Amino acid sequence: MLPVTRLIASVRRGEIRWLNYLLASGLALGSDAGLFLLLLDAGLSPVTASATGYCAGILVHWLVSSRLVFADGAAARGTGERQRQKLLFVGSALVGLAVTTAIVGGGSALGLDPRLAKLAAIIVSFQTTYLLRRHIVFRAVTA
Repeated sequence: MLPVTRLIASVRRGEIRWLNYLLASGLALGSDAGLFLLLLDAGLSPVTASATGYCAGILVHWLVSSRLVFADGAAARGTGERQRQKLLFVGSALVGLAVTTAIVGGGSALGLDPRLAKLAAIIVSFQTTYLLRRHIVFRAVTA
């Protein structure tokens, strides 16, 4: 019976981690969009405002992910492994951006409403970056 109990606990931890990641993503998205709107209102070009907001969103996501969502897999601060995780995290964000761009671009080329394509892109990109971060960026270090 003990292995079954461990399996159930593992699934529950995974669900909670996924929900925490969802909340972290919402916070990062809010930071991204909020800064974008503030900078746009301040007169910055849309591209500059968008890029700055996106970078801020990545930073917020890193802070929440490394300290809360994946704290058990985060390397110690100031180590080479931590730097590697930061680079992989940014890489996963760029993969998410590429997935989003490809889905919106492809959907638009096929005549889909860009808003529907963006919605699909958000779902696919979210799950893609979650899996990358869970299994590659913050994977448990084996001794």
